[in-house]
Amino acid sequence: MDTTYPAEVEEFRAEVRAVLVEELPDGWRGTGAIPDMAATAVFVRQWRQTLYRRGLLGVAWPVEYGGRGLTTLHQVVLVEELTRAGVPFGVLPQDSTGLKMLGNTLLRYGTEEQKREILPALLSGEQRWCQGFSEPGAGSDLASVATRARLDGDEWVIDGQKIWTSGADRSTGIFVLARTDPDVPRHRGLSFLLVPVDRPGIEVRPIRHMTGGTDFCEVFFTDMRIPVDAIVGKPGDGWKVASTLLTFERGEEAATNPILFRAELDRLVELARRRGAAADPVVRRRLAYCRARVEVMRFLGYRVLSDVLSGGELGHASSVSKLYWSEYHREVTQLALDIEGLDGLVPTGKGPSKPMRTDDPGADPESSRSWWEVSLNARAGTIYAGTSEVQRTILAERALGLPRERS
Repeated sequence: MDTTYPAEVEEFRAEVRAVLVEELPDGWRGTGAIPDMAATAVFVRQWRQTLYRRGLLGVAWPVEYGGRGLTTLHQVVLVEELTRAGVPFGVLPQDSTGLKMLGNTLLRYGTEEQKREILPALLSGEQRWCQGFSEPGAGSDLASVATRARLDGDEWVIDGQKIWTSGADRSTGIFVLARTDPDVPRHRGLSFLLVPVDRPGIEVRPIRHMTGGTDFCEVFFTDMRIPVDAIVGKPGDGWKVASTLLTFERGEEAATNPILFRAELDRLVELARRRGAAADPVVRRRLAYCRARVEVMRFLGYRVLSDVLSGGELGHASSVSKLYWSEYHREVTQLALDIEGLDGLVPTGKGPSKPMRTDDPGADPESSRSWWEVSLNARAGTIYAGTSEVQRTILAERALGLPRERS
């Protein structure tokens, strides 16, 4: 496994580091060290504009669509350096679904008109797209999608419901997996549609979850009409397009997860020291176990990156990685709550800067609000982006060749 980066990629790393030195304030310790959420939100908005101004968004996209024409490996190095510096790389809430997922999918399956209209607008932030896959009866089992789209002249007419749609209330568009042919096997009857949220026939309702936020939404479609050319690929290609999109969701994680989770573990060790728990043999054993898991995660990341280096597609290693980090994160955040004890039941300090994964580098190790909210979201990590059960089924059937489970 060769993870040596080519010289031109290391030159790009030097460029990124120079930008960080020029653009970040003196004494910068990470987004997590900003004292309150309002100031954090201001910095995040300004930082995204800085990345756009310095040409560090969509670096692997073709120049004609606003990118730099570099490689996927350049993008990996970019997120490595941003993560180490403690600054966000998926800045807007919809950058993950828009830039990373939809943008890269359009490069593969989109029409020329779709690419020229949407890709530059994703980079500038003018367009913000969310993911319309999950439904009340079709979460991880996307083949059970029931939202319908039928052709009526030169328009698609959409009826149905989506749920757990992250950031739908702050998006300009939603890419929807809909059933366009109910008479064929369920995987083959789906299509991938690009739906603006400012049209009649769509209603977005935020959902308040147990951490107090409203990151998720319900979306209802009632006789909503969109142009016939608002489809990515051909009718019936939805499963193929959606499967490709989901692999982009996990690609950069190989580079960033080991950095984020190691920084979080360092904060946890510091918390144990401050609370006098570092000498407890049970706590020390659990911390050592977490350290070993983070190191394994780092080598799993190398495994995925080696596929990128060789120009291959993300394969079963992406399912292994997702299953691994989500199960680990539930355990390590539980340890944090155990160390805090009863004090952790009273939320104090700044909360996490983002709802998913770890808190940002620089966060206060003794912020009980941060540990509490991150721990609650860690439970969700075993569900979103494919549940642990689904990942195990994928690995059993597709990687190990075991027989399919009987329904």
